[in-house]
Amino acid sequence: MIDVLNRLVDEIEEHLGDALDIDALAASMGTTGYHARRMFSSLAGMPVSEYVRRRRMTIAASDVIGDEDLLSIAVRFGYGSTEAFGRAFRAVHGASHGDVRRHGGPLRSQPQLRFRLTVEGSSPMHARIVERDAFRLIGHATRVPLIHESVNPHIQQHIASLPAAEHERLKQLSAAEPAGLLQVTADVDPDYSEGSELTYLHGVAVDVSAATPDDLDGIEVDAGEWAVFRTSGPYPASLQSAWSATATEWFPSNPWRLRPGPSIVAVLERSPDFSTATCELWMPVERS
Repeated sequence: MIDVLNRLVDEIEEHLGDALDIDALAASMGTTGYHARRMFSSLAGMPVSEYVRRRRMTIAASDVIGDEDLLSIAVRFGYGSTEAFGRAFRAVHGASHGDVRRHGGPLRSQPQLRFRLTVEGSSPMHARIVERDAFRLIGHATRVPLIHESVNPHIQQHIASLPAAEHERLKQLSAAEPAGLLQVTADVDPDYSEGSELTYLHGVAVDVSAATPDDLDGIEVDAGEWAVFRTSGPYPASLQSAWSATATEWFPSNPWRLRPGPSIVAVLERSPDFSTATCELWMPVERS
């Protein structure tokens, strides 16, 4: 996977002024656009689209300082107008292209990325592969922004809004693996970008043939294989560390890749104040 990401970076560099088809590029390298985007975002700390914009504006800055008309520069870097180019330029550099042309700065550069795999080997990941028939997730769903670090207050608010009796009711409805109360994220932005919206469902898994109560939301889950990672320790820090480690350690070292589908967290045990917990992270995968 590391080699695929580096080849993707090289392709981006060679076609900075073109519209990039990430799905086609990933397919030509033997993987999927879905998996490539998720791994890129996890390892680079930014979506592919943001990296492309930063690289374009880094290279474009040297042209802006020159005498060439701004529309020609904008078109060369894939923008149809100086206004669209100007918005992207300001977002990256924090100054308008006019100010930079007059004063030579300020400029912020995005170096070309190069991915490397560092194998520590001191902290083995507890993972297993599970094959599941199709099933259904039922519960209470809402749309929330994606937040990579710390507790998501929008999810906290959603869970807190449910009465205690409803949590017990959901537990009684649980009838399939993963068992127990589940934290489900679905419809995630392909770039996995901070602040993008996703569907969060607080609920349980049931058989696909089970009826969904009228007052609950449902998510249909296709049959397939899942990588299941067990974590234990401070919550949510240990869970978030494991999530990151799947991209930095597990996927680059194993013959599996992500496939579209919800990610599921099953809380197996927790302290009364939820400061520590043992969890299972279920991620939909397929052989690479």
